[in-house]
Amino acid sequence: MTTLMQASRELFRRPPDERFANLAELSAHCRQTALSSVDRKESSAEFRPVPQDDAMLLRIDGTPPCRMNDWSFSQLCSLAGVAKATVNRLRPMTAAQVLTETLAERTSKELDLQALVYKAEVVRSINSVRYRRLWNADVVAMLMEFGTDFTPPQPGANGGTGLYAGEQDMFCFLIEPLGWVEIGDKAFAPGFFVWNSEVGRRTIAVSTFWYQSVCANHIVWDATDVTEFTRRHIGNVYESLAAVRTIIQRLVDRKHQRRDTFARVIGRAMRERYGRDGEEVATKLMKAGFAKELSRRATELARQKGGYSIWAVVEAITQLNRETPFAGRRNETDQKASQLLSLAA
Repeated sequence: MTTLMQASRELFRRPPDERFANLAELSAHCRQTALSSVDRKESSAEFRPVPQDDAMLLRIDGTPPCRMNDWSFSQLCSLAGVAKATVNRLRPMTAAQVLTETLAERTSKELDLQALVYKAEVVRSINSVRYRRLWNADVVAMLMEFGTDFTPPQPGANGGTGLYAGEQDMFCFLIEPLGWVEIGDKAFAPGFFVWNSEVGRRTIAVSTFWYQSVCANHIVWDATDVTEFTRRHIGNVYESLAAVRTIIQRLVDRKHQRRDTFARVIGRAMRERYGRDGEEVATKLMKAGFAKELSRRATELARQKGGYSIWAVVEAITQLNRETPFAGRRNETDQKASQLLSLAA
């Protein structure tokens, strides 16, 4: 089993104005935000920091200057190659001069940039033209269409619902409250996380799982069959939305069949051994494509969990894989772990 902390971290970092009671409210907010936002694509030479009163604004192609939020200001500093903390210590006039000069030096070839401007007042983001935007409203609309049996969990300890959207990103935590299946003395239900950013803060992604309980801190306890799909916002990013939709639709359309299959496979995986001893288990894992160190640690953790059953080995790999910082590597390892479960199918 593994413990999933993503929803708990979101619960405690989101202020009240980023929490939504249901998908309908979240959808209305995301749609209004999208309709009020306009992309401005210009050469970097057209991005001019300007001081005004006690603040620094950004003028794009001669239009009235707009204020920046924390994220777009961070992106501008990154483009200019200047530490944000350093710029924050300067007076607006000095900061504007520093950014203007360093931006000109760093972008001497005049990079093409795109700025997302909200209500002609606030610059939400500054990205290269390679960045492809996927609107939160489209993600939520997909969830409302294909995730009709899924709902947010019980409100968290501070009133958070599992549905969030702010300046930088959105996050949805949904469960299927009637999807419980009993395996021996354990019961599991399906759930998933979906997240996205319109401004380049994070990838578009879905993480599906079966879990045993969710506490008031929105920690997902004893999760298994954890599978994660992520994609950066480049190329045809709407293909990734289709992939997320397919994953969720499969979970919805085949949930009864999957519950039956899940119960049979997990029950058998709990009974069947992956190897006779630790040496054989570690050797088989390495032959299956797992790294030597991960194979060693997973073997030891499976032993501590009570034996070398297929179930124990897969759970050990899944738990250790949560420590991997790179999404691509996590995805690859999750897929290999899921293939081990097929040995019990």
